[in-house]
This record gives sequence, structure tokens and C-alpha cells, in this order.
Amino acid sequence: MLKIENLTKAYGQRAVLQGLNLHIKPGEIYGLLGPNGAGKTTTINILCNLLQADSGSIQVAKQPISEATKKILGVAPQENLLYKTLSCAENLRFYGRIYGLTKKDCETRIHYCLEAVGLGDRLSAPVETLSGGMQRRMNIAIALMHRPKLLILDEPTTGLDIETRYEIWQLIQRLQDEGITILLTTHLLDEAQRLCQRIGILKGGQIIAEGTLAELRHRIPAQEIVLLKTPNPEKAIALGTAAGFTQRNYGGDLAFWLPQSLELTEILDIFQGIPIDSIARQVVQLEHIYIEITQSHILTETQAETI
Repeated sequence: MLKIENLTKAYGQRAVLQGLNLHIKPGEIYGLLGPNGAGKTTTINILCNLLQADSGSIQVAKQPISEATKKILGVAPQENLLYKTLSCAENLRFYGRIYGLTKKDCETRIHYCLEAVGLGDRLSAPVETLSGGMQRRMNIAIALMHRPKLLILDEPTTGLDIETRYEIWQLIQRLQDEGITILLTTHLLDEAQRLCQRIGILKGGQIIAEGTLAELRHRIPAQEIVLLKTPNPEKAIALGTAAGFTQRNYGGDLAFWLPQSLELTEILDIFQGIPIDSIARQVVQLEHIYIEITQSHILTETQAETI
């Protein structure tokens, strides 16, 4: 559905995209992750034909990007594209006409899109009366008006409470069930882990790691992670290192990678002799993988290919 090859873009002397390669399969939800400044927004702007790349190529549904491919793309940006004093129907009608829909098709799509995002009963409601979560759903409804094949969701749940996030997640999964391919950018790693079939980690204008969650888990040589709280962390680190564990610090929590799963009693035996306030076992999560890759603790795909 989307094929990006060797894409480059620089602003003056600052290179933003440096040979970006990205392939998204039809019907999948692909998560594009990366720190601020990694090149996500620049990539989206080039995809939407709002910005010219310096070099490289992009195809959407096997067509080079052009004015024509704009009709294939739907974009729900971070900032809601809503006129708050207008009703939901009036907003959708306005954007439908911009997309070039006929009056008849526009009216049909208004009802379909509002139903699709769970706002079928808000046809005449002014947007300013909607909750934050409803407005985010309206933003997605606008992106659906012209029947896009590829939907770009740029941080669709930023700033929303957990219940509203769940509602948006369910909506995204329903859209995929309808056959829409989705490119999702997010800083919420649990969101990417829950929704995406494949994930790409963007850093320095390149995809430095990509794959399913199971494939990315192989990037960390650990069967599980143990979080330990103790008043004597130095001794705990020494004992864990002697046992062959790799030590990490996650948000102030002392963590150890275990190369193989152990019973809790075996783990406690290893740390015998020091006071333990609490101990917890975790499977390797996307947040652990992301931290390791973006902080260059482990080999990136590009580095691995040169060895």
C-alpha cells in the first residue's frame, strides 16, 4: 500500500530524513515510533504532497505521489481540523466538498462517517459541545469522507483520558476490519503494542528497527525482566551481574534482564543477603525495546548489516 525508498530531506544543513525506507502492507496497522525530531512529521508532509523530498521515491497504492494520490490518503493530524461553531454535519459537508464529492455522495458519506466513529446521534450538534474524545473521533471522520485506502493517524489519542483512548482504539480496529490500511504515529508505546501488526522505530531520519512485537523482542537477549526495590542497590547490582543478569534502570526502577525464566524462589536465592522491599517479574515490553534501541544500547538494523 505504501512504499518509501531512500527518501531524503534536509532543511539547510540539517538532514531530517537520511535514506528512509518504509513499506506498509495493505490492510495492516503500522506504528511509526520515534523521538521528537526523528522525521515523522516531515515524512507525513511529503506523503501528503505538502513538502518536496530532496531525493527518493514514494508510491501509494502503486502510484507515485501526486495530486491524484491525495484522494487515496486520509489524514487525521494532531490538531483537530474542526470549525467548532459548526455542526458535525456542516464540518463534514465542508470537507467533503473540498475533497470533490458530489452533493449526493457528500450527504451519504456524512451519515456513514458519523456512524463509523460512533457519532451518528450528533449530526446537528455543534462541535464545541462535543467532548475532547468526540472531537478526536470527528477529526478521524473528516479523514474518512473521501473513502481513503490509506489512513494516517498522527498521535490520535494524545491528551485523552484512558477511557476515551480505549474508544479510539476500538474505532481504529474497526476501520482496519473494513479494509483500511493505517499508518499510526504515537508516543504511547502501549498504544502501538496493542494496535499495530508491525512497528518501525525512526531515529535520525532512518528506520533503525522494524518488525512485529515478537520480532522486536528478539532484539533484547532476555526471557523476562525483574524489577527490584532495595535499600542496597549497589549490592543487588553486584549479585545480579554475578548471576549473568544485565542491569538496567527504567524510570528510576532497578531492573535486570534474565537470559532464561526462573522461578521466583530461584531469583530470591540469587539476591539472598540483601533486604528486598518488592520484586516483580515482567515480560519484555515495547517500552523496554524502544529505550534500548533509541539509546543505542543494542545494535540497530543498519549497524547489524555492516558487521
